[in-house]
Amino acid sequence: MDETGSTNDDALAAARAGARHGATFVAEHQTRGRGRRGRSWHAEPGANLLFSVVLRLALPLELVPALALASGLAVRSAIARSLPIGAGSDERVRVKWPNDVWLDQKKVAGVLSESQIQAGSVIASVVGIGINARTTAFPPEITGTATSLTLSGSNIRQEELLVEVLAELESTLWKLARGGMSALHAELTRHDALAGRPVRVEDVEGIASGFDTTGRLLVRLPDGELRALASGSVELAPLTAASSRSSERQIARMW
Repeated sequence: MDETGSTNDDALAAARAGARHGATFVAEHQTRGRGRRGRSWHAEPGANLLFSVVLRLALPLELVPALALASGLAVRSAIARSLPIGAGSDERVRVKWPNDVWLDQKKVAGVLSESQIQAGSVIASVVGIGINARTTAFPPEITGTATSLTLSGSNIRQEELLVEVLAELESTLWKLARGGMSALHAELTRHDALAGRPVRVEDVEGIASGFDTTGRLLVRLPDGELRALASGSVELAPLTAASSRSSERQIARMW
């Protein structure tokens, strides 16, 4: 579509009407695009890849919250392959829990998953993905925290990128459905954007310490307790002397 309110809304409506697994809705522009917790997703018309996919996977309810994180891994892989060869491309792209993809320490993509649940079973899910593709300028309030493929040296066409992401999504979600988050744990750990960094998640502060096998973020508190968080918005916290020592200990354990 040239323009729509939200590709996720379109995909959810189609899912309710019986759309098959894999039905994909792509738009040049969204007027009501949104992220997690109802946040708006702003995108210049035609400059970004915006799409949503209907999924009919045999997922247990406990894996539904991990769907965005698993999808982020798929997006990460496709973006890494789009970057110039020989520039350490794979290491430049990371997954930031719970639903973002970072490129050179800045947000390049976001994922929003929504599910239709009936009588304790997942009837259908929708994964919405927004990738900053050709944007060259961002609003002042996010200039320091957002980037795009174009700004990072990639010249991949958006149609080609869509094909790459869908292929990765199929492979990654097949692993999720067959083996749960345990099947993705090693890859997720390898590409974790937050590992060893001081973070604040709602009212919890500590050192990001990887993930458990359900995809929950592990945070090491100042008293040594390891807290597992299923959801929340992550902020990078100021690096205090205490958190610096804790971060150094955590990095030592990782290596």
